[in-house]
Amino acid sequence: MKPIISVKNISKIYQMGPQQLRAIDDVSLDIMPRDFIAVMGPSGSGKSTLAHILALLDTASEGEYFFNETPIGHFSEDELAILRRKQIGFIFQQFNLLPRMTAFDNIILPAFYSKNKYATDNAHILLDSVGLSDRKLHMTNELSGGQQQRVAISRALVNAPRVLFADEPTGNLDSKSESEIIQLLQFLNNQGITIIMVTHENHIGHLAKRLIKLKDGKIDSDERLRSIGERYNLDQIQASEDQVQIKALKSSFKDEVVSEGSFSSFTTPIFDFFEHLVQSFKILVSHKMRTFLSILGILIGVAAVVSMMAIGKGAQDEIQEQLARLGTNLLILRPGFRVGADGVRQQVGAAGRLLPQDGDFLKRAVPSIKRISPVTRGSAQISYDGLNWPSSAEGVWPEYFEMRGFDLADGRIFTQEENANRALVAIIGKTVRESLFSDNADPIGQIIKINRINFQVIGVLGPIGGGGWRDPNDSVFIPLNTAMRRLFGEDYVDRFEIEISDYSLMDFAEHEIIETLSDQKRVPESLRQDAFRVTNLAEIQFAAEQSNRTMSFLLAAIASISLIVGGIGIMNIMLVSVTERTREVGLRKAIGARRFDILFQFLIESVLVSLTGGILGVLFGLMTVFGLSFFGDWTTSISYISIVLAFTFSVFVGIVFGIYPAMKASKLKPIEALRFE
Repeated sequence: MKPIISVKNISKIYQMGPQQLRAIDDVSLDIMPRDFIAVMGPSGSGKSTLAHILALLDTASEGEYFFNETPIGHFSEDELAILRRKQIGFIFQQFNLLPRMTAFDNIILPAFYSKNKYATDNAHILLDSVGLSDRKLHMTNELSGGQQQRVAISRALVNAPRVLFADEPTGNLDSKSESEIIQLLQFLNNQGITIIMVTHENHIGHLAKRLIKLKDGKIDSDERLRSIGERYNLDQIQASEDQVQIKALKSSFKDEVVSEGSFSSFTTPIFDFFEHLVQSFKILVSHKMRTFLSILGILIGVAAVVSMMAIGKGAQDEIQEQLARLGTNLLILRPGFRVGADGVRQQVGAAGRLLPQDGDFLKRAVPSIKRISPVTRGSAQISYDGLNWPSSAEGVWPEYFEMRGFDLADGRIFTQEENANRALVAIIGKTVRESLFSDNADPIGQIIKINRINFQVIGVLGPIGGGGWRDPNDSVFIPLNTAMRRLFGEDYVDRFEIEISDYSLMDFAEHEIIETLSDQKRVPESLRQDAFRVTNLAEIQFAAEQSNRTMSFLLAAIASISLIVGGIGIMNIMLVSVTERTREVGLRKAIGARRFDILFQFLIESVLVSLTGGILGVLFGLMTVFGLSFFGDWTTSISYISIVLAFTFSVFVGIVFGIYPAMKASKLKPIEALRFE
């Protein structure tokens, strides 16, 4: 008969400062199939260390290890993990059951990594066999010590291993539970399972078939107590019908040949993602407060991104609307000025003054001009039916309204003929209408007084956006000639507003207008530079849009910082989680989890947190936006692209900030993690 496990001259050396501690010292040992070996020795003799090396939870510093005559010294950590889950079961002294999980979930856990298709059936068989079928849905903290140990034994057997290791399986149990566990181990050995048991109790050790005693890391004695083929007489323990069902345990890989490198190509199929997802969800739900705090950081970050970008987009849209009201391709021509020696602005002189007829001249002389309107403006006291309202009056040509894109809510625009005849007609703005007329009153045709002169209202403008500190709706528009001759008594206009036919001609038209007008007015060369001043509204509009775009980016950047802070919060909490769950990581690796499995587990948890935070953050952000619009009368505009970007970024943050904790967890050594306090 060939040994199932064989070790030759193995040693385990720990470096303690300048000193070396040989926990295992030059041990050679053959373990035959179906044997039941008890390893004994005083504390510090190395019995647990030897069991950990034989069970592939730890590696020897020196020597050779053979499993089924195959040397495994060059197996990678992942290959050893797969070999453990397919061939070896381990029962821990401290049980190492995962809290917040049911007995059944603990038993089935190795199958999560092994993909043993019979594991679920085996779990039910084992629960019946150990008398816990009625406790399978109980949490582990609801079980007694003996029941917890039986769950641990069932977990070790669920993949039908060939070798079962038990480290002090009765160390934490009362005498009754101790007897039950030993009888169960003997029963398992009768079923053909090789058992290596570590114990410090002499009467327990003598119940095995072979007794090995260690001293100072060396084999002190190796005694055969019973033959390998001898079966334990279990009649005295009155084995139940259910216990016999252990014979029915099945494995989808029990007869697989073990060879070096045979597990190197093992990969997790894509559909395993769902299983990891379920595991992650259970873990996150079981740690509600920690999960909530992680989600909260991402939630605030995403909500900030969505709401701030909506506010920025709303402000941008409002500014664009206001700028659109200014008109497109507009130039504003004003009289120039010079700064005197005393620093005071001085008019250039009569040559720089603007006359209404200059508009007709420029329209004929400059082909790029599409429309033009002189404008004169002054304060006005407007009254109607005993009500007075301080406002402003603007004298313009009829083209002015089309240039500015003003819409009429009611009535009509005055004509050029009415302008020539100095007609006493007026078009009032929205604010003036609301101030002088009741909601159900019709202003059209009514007579109002502007600076004590009667005017007939022929039109009401719709809302006009923009204007900065001055309300653009608080104005009355009248024919230019009427304003100059009958209202203000002026000979000159304040400015010309000029619409250019094409945006690309703006700079050329600006230069041509100044030169043409200067020639027409015979402005001396010495004054031409200061005779007229032109404001390009297109440049102002472009600068405003650029400024608003910059502000939107700034708002998004500030909000993104919130997301990054939330991501750092996830990383910190995940790092704490790794520390808290170090023993859990060790257990998962002990029962067959590879590095990738652990990394994927923690990474999915991080992504789940950020995904949930992203969804809730989007909803909270939308609620904030609607609240600001509805209750605060803010102008907001929700961009679906911003929602997608915020949500995608939140998931990206979860991945980026989850990788380091996940990698840290995946690199933990099984035995070091299990020993973590």
